[in-house]
Amino acid sequence: MIRYERAKMQRRMQRRIRLVVEERRMAFAQRPGGPAVDPDATLEIPQRAIGRVRIPRP
Repeated sequence: MIRYERAKMQRRMQRRIRLVVEERRMAFAQRPGGPAVDPDATLEIPQRAIGRVRIPRP
């Protein structure tokens, strides 16, 4: 595959990804009842939670 074709495929994929992300944002914003939620929003993770795993006891 030549470089031009690869670049063309990459642009096409990026366009598709942008369309999907925009559709998701619009769908979440138009949810009836309740505030709109952005699924791509950043969440704050407590420092003590990083690197720890709970092991369930039998």
